[in-house]
Amino acid sequence: MPYELAKVFACLPQVERGVSKVLGGDPKGINFLYTNNKSVIIRNIDRPEIADIYTEHAHQVHVAQYAPSGYYIASGDASGKIRIWDTTQKEHLLKYEYQPFAGAVKDICWSGDSQKVAAVGRGKEIFGAVFHWDTGTSVGSITGHSKVINSIAFKPNRPFHVVTGSDDYTCVFFEALPVKFKCTINNHTKFVNCLRYSPDGSKFASAGADGQIFIYNGKDGNQICALGGSSAHNGGVYAVSWNADSTHLISASGDKTVKLWDVEANSAVTTFTMGSDVMDQQLGCLWQNNHLLSVSLSGYINYLDKANPSKPLRIIKGHSKSIQALTVHTSDGRCSIYSGSHDGHMNVWNATTGENDTFAGKGHTNQVSCIVASDSNEIVTCSMDDTVRFTCLCSNEYKPENAVKMDNQPKNVAVGPGGYVVVICIEQIVLLKDKKKVFTIENLDYEPECVAIHPGGVTVAVGGNDSKVHLYSIQGATLQKHSVLSPSHLGPVSVLSYSPDGGNLAVSSTNKVTTIFTVADDYKEAESYYGHHAKVLCLAWSPDNQHFATGGMDGLVFVWTLKDTHKIFKLQECHRLYHISGIAWLDEHTLVTTSHDASVKQWTITYN
Repeated sequence: MPYELAKVFACLPQVERGVSKVLGGDPKGINFLYTNNKSVIIRNIDRPEIADIYTEHAHQVHVAQYAPSGYYIASGDASGKIRIWDTTQKEHLLKYEYQPFAGAVKDICWSGDSQKVAAVGRGKEIFGAVFHWDTGTSVGSITGHSKVINSIAFKPNRPFHVVTGSDDYTCVFFEALPVKFKCTINNHTKFVNCLRYSPDGSKFASAGADGQIFIYNGKDGNQICALGGSSAHNGGVYAVSWNADSTHLISASGDKTVKLWDVEANSAVTTFTMGSDVMDQQLGCLWQNNHLLSVSLSGYINYLDKANPSKPLRIIKGHSKSIQALTVHTSDGRCSIYSGSHDGHMNVWNATTGENDTFAGKGHTNQVSCIVASDSNEIVTCSMDDTVRFTCLCSNEYKPENAVKMDNQPKNVAVGPGGYVVVICIEQIVLLKDKKKVFTIENLDYEPECVAIHPGGVTVAVGGNDSKVHLYSIQGATLQKHSVLSPSHLGPVSVLSYSPDGGNLAVSSTNKVTTIFTVADDYKEAESYYGHHAKVLCLAWSPDNQHFATGGMDGLVFVWTLKDTHKIFKLQECHRLYHISGIAWLDEHTLVTTSHDASVKQWTITYN
């Protein structure tokens, strides 16, 4: 195989304010689950840098849960589809797919014998269903609610029972099997967000938007106590999770805390204070083995520390929204990956370990459109917030004085030696020198789309929507146009890049073709490369100048060999269901790709 997936730096959970985020635990204690857009993320709980991504849903996935046997996962999406798939094979083969009701699935649980699946959500008339996992045959009906059901829990041992919680402020207790309505529980005064049975089946807990957590007898549904008396939290409670011996549980709340409760003593043993910002609201939690996890509104996954409740052991950061821009920096003996997302979030990754952090300080407030690394140890970014920012690699901290405001929205940026930066804006080309605007070209007869500066620092290539490449020269504090390239096979230019040695210019277009121009030969058109089925979105040269890679809207990545159009490496479904938004080389054998799945992947390329 000429290529191999080496590493996956997974996305964070996709969260929504005021909505519970379900985390699924592996019964074997190895992995945990969550969802983001159309993906189910499987992460190793001890080493979260080890991740796997399931991307077979056609719609946004809201929940995924392991079967108690550990052999299967059931995941449910916004269309009401529930897919049951294998965990033991790398391909995650689909076993069955069902649609028990028409509407978003909000929660899923399995019976203790791994034979039945229960699902609830936003149906039109039916809000939930319980069925055999291998036949889809119904084993009773979920009734008694008048609004969307947010949560469901199965008593893990016999005699089986089922309990549900809804936006109608009630919980309903069912006998099983078959599932049969027994009684309605009216303790909560607002939405019921989460219900969970204890592992021994003796109790279950309900958590609501009213800040209350109630504990019930698992066999008959009678109330045992209300944790904390009149209120467990000062804000809505979105999730609860029991420990293995059913004596304690943790709760996640919008009051920006997670609490650890001694259920028998009805007391909060520990209160984990997660911060004061609105993004520190806690929407999900999981207690697995010795790990206590919570999910913030920011999407960050917190590993809580009982010995130090004010500071998590570790915080898993990353992206929760689609990644739009990518670059790498490999000098100083470090290999770092920089990625920017749709929400303006910038992240830096250690390419070896997967450890990552966000940029500090107040930065971009809208989509990061382009990222490049300069030879002065700075990351230069442009954003839809109409700014270009210069960020020092040694600190990864935004500084207000290092932001340059553009008159028009910037789309692309290129850096050259000597402090020169060229920014492509809507209907403008702007030259910066030492972080200051020194020259602007307006009233163009074409719309500029992308830019590259020759490594020599003199020539600037600008790709336009007129299917041409416009060449300018940097002369002091001005840009002077000197020639235009009109390739024979080119459409509107989408991306272009000079090879590291400056010998060639690669130009890709919306008509799926990449053309190479030989710089020393007065930009003579050399070869054209075909293979993509849709628009080419990103392009990067390998450090050895012998190969370049392209990523397209078709989700394909091609690695091309210079002067040999037939020597092609085709990477299919790198980010399944998504187009490739960024591509870069760490070295001539390691390729990095990003996509709208908010994940970063590394690929090992082996040349024959």
